Amino acid sequence: MINRPRPIVSEVARKLVLVLAPLVLLACAGKPLVPYSRSYEPLSFAPGNPEGLVDGRSRFREIFCAANEDHGRDLPDYMSCYEALAVVGTEPYPSGKPVDLGNSKRDDLALVVPGLGYECFKNWLDHESSVTRHVAQYGYEIDLLDVSGLSSSKHNAKMIRDFILELPPEQVSRRLVLIGYSKGTPDILEALVTYPEVAERVSAVVSVAGAVGGSLLALDATLSQVNLMTKVPKSDCDEGDGGGLNSLYPSTRQEFLASNKLPDHINYYSIVSFPSPQRISLGLKPSYNRLAKIADARNDSQLIFSDQVIPGSKVLAFANGDHWSMAVPVAREHAVAAALIVNRNNCPREIMLETLLRYLEEDMSGGP
Repeated sequence: MINRPRPIVSEVARKLVLVLAPLVLLACAGKPLVPYSRSYEPLSFAPGNPEGLVDGRSRFREIFCAANEDHGRDLPDYMSCYEALAVVGTEPYPSGKPVDLGNSKRDDLALVVPGLGYECFKNWLDHESSVTRHVAQYGYEIDLLDVSGLSSSKHNAKMIRDFILELPPEQVSRRLVLIGYSKGTPDILEALVTYPEVAERVSAVVSVAGAVGGSLLALDATLSQVNLMTKVPKSDCDEGDGGGLNSLYPSTRQEFLASNKLPDHINYYSIVSFPSPQRISLGLKPSYNRLAKIADARNDSQLIFSDQVIPGSKVLAFANGDHWSMAVPVAREHAVAAALIVNRNNCPREIMLETLLRYLEEDMSGGP
């Protein structure tokens, strides 16, 4: 009898599966409460709409397509312009105005605030920031603003304040762009409302798949499940103040928005993750199905599309990627995890961020 070797899954991947299993909230696929569709308007952009939203998609697409055509094929995770950016409902016609792909003429400093648990996964991801290097060659500077991975938005707002106020003297005069991914967005919004000394330094805030309205999945999770993220291989995070989950409750976020007026001198923008069902990774399918069953199939596996939008913002894109693909490059560094869990993790992040920074520069300068 021949003893055939058994397939071996790496210890890191095994542990990762054990950590993530309780968090993806296993659920059988059922009929979506609201089916997935791109054919009708997901948001109101009519003048005087209650949320004060402005449609910025056509110009964002023009810039994305121009940069993608010029150098996108030389970068990781290439996707065509119309594959990467979904056309949802009626998108305004392009302006036809030229796109400047030269160096930045502003001296903004962009700071990215990551989402729930990023501190726990950061060392395991162990990726070189090709996104930062890519935009730097065009004169854009971007840095990570670390916050406590499992702490509340209130706690992290204080960390954001401290980071900004402790910037070196030569940075004081620079205009700040704060980019929030997932829970990073409510962390930023809390900082702006709580600390006027922070708000006065900020010229723009961007939600990238931001948990502006919270996540219904948070209601199904427990604190002990969330704290399992401290067990991720190479994790250097702790349980923080234990308020991270509560900060994602829809009631918490809606109460915050209803009780606080966002500073009106700041420009607000939203990039929504709006993946087709085929663009959801295997490990995120259960949570995607859960959200589709109880709420809306137009979700990214963690957030319903409408809960990602800052009130009064310009909506720049409906990106065709799931929640992790927007900002967490698992597949580029971890082939086993990519095969078992995040098999739809490809996303042209370099072009997406370049487009965002070029759009902000143009929009805040009154051009083109």
